Amino acid sequence: MEEYSYFDEDPKKGWGFISAFAALMLFTIMGLGIDIDEYLQHEYLQIPRWYFFVIFSIDALMMLGLILMFFYRKIGIFMFPALLVLHFFMHNYYLSTFLYTDVTNLFLFTGFGMLAIIPKWKFFR
Repeated sequence: MEEYSYFDEDPKKGWGFISAFAALMLFTIMGLGIDIDEYLQHEYLQIPRWYFFVIFSIDALMMLGLILMFFYRKIGIFMFPALLVLHFFMHNYYLSTFLYTDVTNLFLFTGFGMLAIIPKWKFFR
């Protein structure tokens, strides 16, 4: 029986892949900007310093996950959404803030996964 593939078998990154990656990186950087803004106001908002070590580490690891995805590494696909959800819940629990950038980023990742990652899954290592 023949195996049919409905996906493009070209490992080249097209405009859809690159634009989805750019949108994910944009919203990740926007989340980082919110964290920097909170850091600049941490004395006024009474946020403990340890929180920023953790949240900036999560931001850096999220960006690393995106870069790994761009270079076709499977660990980035699992790392990015897990860290994104952790980032969202840390803001929600410790600061009582609902980050729409994180929610939008999660929806973008879902769309990115369906439209850009799944067709190129066999190229991921």
